Amino acid sequence: MKPMVVTEDLRYTYEDGTEALRGITVKIKRGEKVAVMGANGSGKSTFFHHLNGLLKPTAGRVLIEGEPVDYSRKGLLKVRKKVGFVFQNPDDQLFSASVRQEISFGALNLGLSEEEAVRRVEGIMEALNITPFAHKPVHLLSGGQKKQVAIADILVMEPELIILDEPTAALDSRHTRIIDGIVDSLRDRGITVLLSTHSSERALLWADRIIVFDRGLVAAEGAPEEIFSDHELLKRANLEKPAVLRIFEILEREGVLKEGLKRPRGVDELEAYIKERNR
Repeated sequence: MKPMVVTEDLRYTYEDGTEALRGITVKIKRGEKVAVMGANGSGKSTFFHHLNGLLKPTAGRVLIEGEPVDYSRKGLLKVRKKVGFVFQNPDDQLFSASVRQEISFGALNLGLSEEEAVRRVEGIMEALNITPFAHKPVHLLSGGQKKQVAIADILVMEPELIILDEPTAALDSRHTRIIDGIVDSLRDRGITVLLSTHSSERALLWADRIIVFDRGLVAAEGAPEEIFSDHELLKRANLEKPAVLRIFEILEREGVLKEGLKRPRGVDELEAYIKERNR
């Protein structure tokens, strides 16, 4: 099976001479959940903008399901049917008067019949708990509600890959849980998911693989347990080790937990280790 996305020696230089990407070669498998991490300015967002044609590389190329991206109007439309992008700031994405109109816009642009468009829109709004505020003007929504609508905007078009640029940035804990739940459900829809996050805990718990960016380069990629075990990498890329792993390492070092246990992905796994030890 062909990878969902491949980038080959991807490079991008902004007009002011800033080298944002300096040779990015990665593969994203179909069905993967990939977290992209790195400090602000490391190239994450610029990389994302190349995957659905928002930016055209200075050098290198992007392939979607084995086909190089065609930057003609027709070619970009084809790419954007497959690759959906949710901006970090939903105000950069939302423009319709009401929530229902906003979500309907993408479906109608696909050339769907009115009946099919309505079916998709109502289904997505129900699945994402948007129906109670579907009539509201978009500009009156809270930040969390806007993020829900921005994700629905993309899901209604049934993409094969969805890219989320820091989906819980600036949200309170309640809306963070709501958005995390929506992101968790995407695999059940058969969607490949690529997201950037500064939350080491979230990346450890959620991702199949982590790609770490540092100054326009891929500093490392691998399973979350591998990435968060590399102390030099964490220091170089300015990443925090998840608290659950710090606690696990202390308990292991102090002999509270036996050696050789698999590193926990979350609090529940660590709690299970402690309960097993106390039996």
